[in-house]
Amino acid sequence: MRIAVVSMVLDDPTSVQKEVNEVIGSYKDIIKGRMGVPLPDEDVSIISIAVVGEVDMINAFTGRLGKISNVQVKTSFSKKEI
Repeated sequence: MRIAVVSMVLDDPTSVQKEVNEVIGSYKDIIKGRMGVPLPDEDVSIISIAVVGEVDMINAFTGRLGKISNVQVKTSFSKKEI
């Protein structure tokens, strides 16, 4: 298992937040923490999620998020395996 941070930028967040939250909810078992920063004047939201899980599961999570229009996703993995 690995520790990672999934970072997302949501452009026009009101149009995608329901779908993003549905994906996040379906991976709740690997999520350890979440921070969201709304930037309403820019019509953008930033979300960071700390996850712990198998690399394949984390990649599946970020892959589903990345398929949502107006969502950009990046993942940083710890080198440490647990």
